Amino acid sequence: MNEANASVLPGTTDPGPERKGGRIVLLAVLGVALFVGGLYVAAYLVAGDKVPRGTTVAGVDIGGQSQSEAASTLEDGLADRLGRTLSVQVDGEDAGELDPATVGLAVDYEASVADAGGRRSWSPERLWTYFTGGDDLAPVVESDDAAYDEFLTDLETSAGAPPVEGAIAFADGQVVVTEPSVGRGFDRDAARTALEAALVGDDATLELTLEDVAPEIDAEAVAAARADFADPAVSAPVVLDFDGTPVTLEPAVFGAALSMAPEGGALVGTVDGAALKAIVDDLVGDPGRPVDATVVIQDGAPVVVPAQPGVDYTPEAITAVFDTLVTAPDGSRQGAVEAVVAEPDFTTEEAEALGIVEEVGEFTTNYPHAAYRNTNIGRAAELINGSLLLPGETFSFNDTVGERTRENGFTEGYIISDGILRQDLGGGVSQMATTLFNGMFFAGLKDVEHRPHSFYIDRYPVGREATVVWGALDLRFQNDTDHGVLIQTIHDPSSPGSQGSITVRMWSTKIWDIESTTSDRYNFTSPQTRTLTTSDCEAHTGYGGFDVDVTRIFNRADTGEEVRREVFSTTYTPSDSVVCRSPEPAPAPTPDPPADPAPPADAVPPTEG
Repeated sequence: MNEANASVLPGTTDPGPERKGGRIVLLAVLGVALFVGGLYVAAYLVAGDKVPRGTTVAGVDIGGQSQSEAASTLEDGLADRLGRTLSVQVDGEDAGELDPATVGLAVDYEASVADAGGRRSWSPERLWTYFTGGDDLAPVVESDDAAYDEFLTDLETSAGAPPVEGAIAFADGQVVVTEPSVGRGFDRDAARTALEAALVGDDATLELTLEDVAPEIDAEAVAAARADFADPAVSAPVVLDFDGTPVTLEPAVFGAALSMAPEGGALVGTVDGAALKAIVDDLVGDPGRPVDATVVIQDGAPVVVPAQPGVDYTPEAITAVFDTLVTAPDGSRQGAVEAVVAEPDFTTEEAEALGIVEEVGEFTTNYPHAAYRNTNIGRAAELINGSLLLPGETFSFNDTVGERTRENGFTEGYIISDGILRQDLGGGVSQMATTLFNGMFFAGLKDVEHRPHSFYIDRYPVGREATVVWGALDLRFQNDTDHGVLIQTIHDPSSPGSQGSITVRMWSTKIWDIESTTSDRYNFTSPQTRTLTTSDCEAHTGYGGFDVDVTRIFNRADTGEEVRREVFSTTYTPSDSVVCRSPEPAPAPTPDPPADPAPPADAVPPTEG
C-alpha cells in the first residue's frame, strides 16, 4: 500500500485542503453577519422614535427625546415667541403690525418633530443620523391661506402698487385700450418664508421686500389682440341675412355684444350670443314668431283660429355666423343665418278638441248711470273677455283683472266699507263679479270662492251675487268638465237717460241644464241710524237685513235627469241709515290719548260696490 493513501478509508474520497478552507470562511462570514445584524437591531431599538441627538428646532433642543417628549419641549420652548405681535417692515419702512393669529399662523409641533427625524425607521441613514447628531431646523408652520393672501394683498395695496393689466373694451363702435403697467408687490413664496421665520425669530420683525410685478396681459398681448380681433371687428358693418331679409349691424350697435377676456396671458375676443340676439330682435321686430291656436266669437258663434308655425333664429345660429364675419375684411362681412321652425305651444288640433261649440250659460245685470261705473265695469269686462279655461283650470277674478289702479285703467267709485258707502278706486267692479258669478252658476261650473255683499243691493239677484276686493276677496271657479270654456263679456255703457248693462256668456259643450230656486227671506234684522261728521260722509237711507237660501239644481242636458243640488246660504246685514252733519269744533288735546281699538276679528273688508 502506498503511504500517501494509508489514512483514507476504503470506499471514501479525500475532500482536499481547498474545500476545508471554504467552509471555515463561510462560517466566519456568517458569524460577522450575525454580529453586525445584532448591532443593527440594537441600534434600531436604542434609536426608537427619538429625535436625532443634537437636533434643534428654531433653537429649541429636542435631540434624543421621544416624539411626545420632543413635541412638548418644542411647545414650551416656543410659547413666548408665538404669543407676540410682529412688527412689519416693507423695504425698511414701518408698515404696521401683524397678530399671527389673524392669519392662522401656528406651529405644528408633531409635524415639526417628525420632520426632525423623530420617528421609527429601519433606514440606515435614519440610524446614522440619530447617533451622529442632527441639524438646527425650522418648524413646520400652518396658516389660513385665504387670510394670509388677504393680508399680503392689503399690504401690497398700501405699500406697493398692483400691476395694471392690459385690457380692450368697445364703446360707440370704437376700440378702448387700457395700457398695461408694471406694479410693485411681493414674491409670495419668499414672503411666506420670511413670515414663518419672523414667527419664531428673536426680534419679532417681519421684513418684506417689494419687487417689480409684471402684468399678465402686457403691451405685446394688447397689441396682438387689437390687431387680430378688436380693430377688424369694428372696421365695418356686419350684415346678417334672415331668410332673404338683410339686417345691417353697425359697430356702434353690435359693440355691446363684444368683449375681450384674459386667457393664458392673451386677450381673447368673445361674442355674447344672448346680447347679440337681443340686438337683432330690436332691429327685426317680432315677425315669424309662432302663433298659438285660440277660440274667438265671430258672428255670434265660437270659431277656432288656427295656430301658425313660425320661423325663429337661435342665439347660437346668429353667433356662429357673426363669429365668422366680425373679423373679416370689408366686402366679406355678410352671411345667412340658419332658421329653425318654431312650433306653437297650443295647436289647432288641441283647440278643436276642447269642444267649445255652443252657449252653456248666460246672464245679464243692469246698473244705473254713473260715469265711474261705465269706466270700471267696462275695463273689467275688457280684461275678462276672451278668457279660455282648459279642463281642470281655475279662473281668478283678481288674477285676471289685476289691481284696480289708475295705471290699470280704473277710477274712483262707491264701495262698501264698514257697512256704509265710501269712494275708492275700482268702485262698481262688483257688478262685473256678480254677472260673472251668475254666468258660471248657470254654466254648471264648480264654485271655488265667492262672497256676497255685506248688505243686499236690489239690482243684484238676491243670494246669488258676489263682491271682490283686491288682495282680500276673490271670485274663483273651476272648469270641472272635460271641455274648454270660453268667457265672453258684452258691455253696454249707461247714459244720463238709460241704464247700462253687462252680459256674460259661457261657451263650451253643454252638460247641464241648471235650475235655480230661491227661498223666502227669514231672520230679519233692523237697520240703525248713524250720524257722521267726516268730510267723506255720504247720506243713505237704510233697510233691514235677512237670510236667504239659493239652490242650484243640476239636470243632465241630454236626459233631463236631476243629478244633484247645491245650496248657497247668505246672511245680509242691515244697511244702516247715514245722516251727515257738520263737524263740531275739535276738543282741546289731551295728553297720551288711548290707542284706537283694533277692528273685530270678524270685521267685513271693504267691497267694490
